[in-house]
This record gives sequence, structure tokens and C-alpha cells, in this order.
Amino acid sequence: MISFIIPTYNAEKTIQNTINSILKQSETSLEYEIIIVDDGSTDNTKNLIQELESNEKIKYYNKENSGVAETRNYGVQKATGEYIIFVDADDYVSQDLLKDIEPYIKEKIDLIKWNPLFVGENKEILKAPKSAYFEKVTGEEGFNKLFGKDNFIDCLWNYAIKKEIMLEFPNGTYHEDFATMPLIILSAKSMVSLNKYEYYYVQTENSIMRNNNKEKNKKKLQDKLIHFDNLIKRAKDMNISKITKENLAIFATNSMLAVLKDLDKEEKEFYTKELKKRKISKNIKVRNVKQLLKKIYLKML
Repeated sequence: MISFIIPTYNAEKTIQNTINSILKQSETSLEYEIIIVDDGSTDNTKNLIQELESNEKIKYYNKENSGVAETRNYGVQKATGEYIIFVDADDYVSQDLLKDIEPYIKEKIDLIKWNPLFVGENKEILKAPKSAYFEKVTGEEGFNKLFGKDNFIDCLWNYAIKKEIMLEFPNGTYHEDFATMPLIILSAKSMVSLNKYEYYYVQTENSIMRNNNKEKNKKKLQDKLIHFDNLIKRAKDMNISKITKENLAIFATNSMLAVLKDLDKEEKEFYTKELKKRKISKNIKVRNVKQLLKKIYLKML
């Protein structure tokens, strides 16, 4: 059994397309359920979903608004499947997703990865990111193969995750994928990465535009810093190789730096001050010229 979990909030314009993309899967022997967790929507989302609830595969839950991390945790608690696939309520999946992963589900691989396609609101393809593709390896080996070759390692919707290796998302925080997905990968006993594009990540005007809510943006930065600290701390205690610990630290550091370009002056001052406190330049291991330049840049922050 596969449990698709869709956390939703005010998604009346897109939720039906998301659900239908799952219901229209190519022929497969895999059974699945669709768990929709409504995080207190105030639009017509509830009524639209209830129109589809006659389908026994769909399970709808409505709760008070508490944020996406807690909403995902709620969905995992309700899931009866052996595997979890997260789908955002404004995105959709390939009709061949289940057919393509079926052999690996039957082999009971812990973690099955695919690639996303970035698409516009009219379903036009905007970007097709590349990755590293490989057959069965350990999660640690998989992380190292993806490291430096995939910018979406920590995106939850890139994976079918065996429920037994799921981690709880930190409630009340943003960037819960950054906080957990690297640790989930490293805990996997087996992993594959498919040369398949199975997830359609829709780029809307809202998803591209910067959020102007100062308080919310500050909270996002603070949460990312907390998750960074935890990843670095957890890595030190994990039973993984030295090179993997270094790669995880570099990955986490690069993820922290990636947000700098989107910050205004006040936010950048706060954020760079916090990064300096953490002396993050020490996380960059000089293996090539690019990393040397990055290390120099970090020391100048």
C-alpha cells in the first residue's frame, strides 16, 4: 500500500488536478490511498474534496490551522501504507509514477527517488533538472552520489519513503524538509535513484514572488538556522564515514547560502551575523578551486 499525503490550505483552484493526477495512474498492481489533510482552509477546498470523497481511495481530514510541518505529521499518523509519497496541493504527479516504482516497492527498497519537472500554470515545461541515477545502494552511498549533482536532495516530493524510516517533522517550523530529508536518506538501508521525471512542480506567480511578510520571513530564517545547527550536531553522532559527514556539512552550508540572494538589507544583516557566529567557513573542505573561492568568500562575510 502506498499513502499519498497531500497537505492543503486554500487550494480550491488546484486540489482537484492534484488528486486526479493520482487517480489516473497507469495500470499497476500497487494499492494506494490518498490522504488529504486540510490545514483549516477558509475557501471552497473542503467542498471540492467532499465531492470526490465517494472514491474509497480518498480520505479527508480537516483540522485547525497549524502549519505544513504539523499537517504532514498528521498525515503520516493517519497513513496505513508501507510507503509515503508527499504531494503539494498545487502540484501533480506523472500518470506512470506507480508503474515506474512498482519493481522497487516489491523489492522493499527503503527510499525511491525521482526527478521533478518545473512547469508553468499551463503545464508548459520550464526546467528539467538533472541528477545522479543509480540502482540499489545504501542511503549513505546514495547521499554521496547525489551530493553536488542534485540541488533538490532535501525536497520531500522527490521520494517514496518507507514509513518505518520516516522522521517526525519539527512542528511549528518552516523548512521541515531541510530539517529531516538528509537524515532520512542517511538512515536508509537501501535506496535507488530513477532516471524518471515523476513530479510536476508548478511555478505560479505566488510561488515565484518574494513574500513581503517581514515577521514570517524572519521566522523562516530563524527556523533554517535551527535546522542547520541540528543537522551539524546530528551528523557528528551518526555512524557514517568522515567524507559523508563532510558532505552533509557542505550540503547544509550551501543550502544556508542559497537564500542570501533573496533577502533584503535588514534580513541579510541579521542572517549573515548568525552565519558568522557559526563560523560556517570551516564546513567547506577545499577539494577544488570553486570550494576554495567559496571558503574565502565565507571568511569575508
